Amino acid sequence: MKKVTWFYLEDCPYCKNAKKALAELKEENPAYKDVEIDFIEENAHPEIVDQYDYHAVPCLWIGGDKLYEAHLFEKYDETKANVKRVLDAAMN
Repeated sequence: MKKVTWFYLEDCPYCKNAKKALAELKEENPAYKDVEIDFIEENAHPEIVDQYDYHAVPCLWIGGDKLYEAHLFEKYDETKANVKRVLDAAMN
């Protein structure tokens, strides 16, 4: 199992949707609860953020690979599908 690095901002509506999706996915598939996720709040850890290349949050990485970066006007279903895709990648 691979660890997910999850960048977010506390007041970001897209980040809130992604965390809601994560909770729903864990209820739908309890195996997702085993995925280790390192949540990094951008404002609290700029020294870590500087090591990654992205422009929007939420942004999810596995190792050095960016697997998901939100975009403006993203719908909830798209967010949830992307979070699921990252969780599935972490489990493989």
